[in-house]
Amino acid sequence: MEKTLDLFKPDEKGRVKAVCAEGKLRRRILDMGVTPGVEIVMKKAAPLGDPLEINLRGYSLSVRKSEAQTILMEV
Repeated sequence: MEKTLDLFKPDEKGRVKAVCAEGKLRRRILDMGVTPGVEIVMKKAAPLGDPLEINLRGYSLSVRKSEAQTILMEV
């Protein structure tokens, strides 16, 4: 099953299938370590839903909901 990272619930896991952003945003996401094949665990979302805290490669990362919408995940 596939869905974007912004639709994940807390403690849900998945692997990155693709980063669908373009240009500088794509480069920024890839530079943060969000690359195809990496396992991501959704930790929590801020009270209003933005930003999201995720865990990958042994560290926590906060991403905007708009950025998470460009990350296609395989559950």
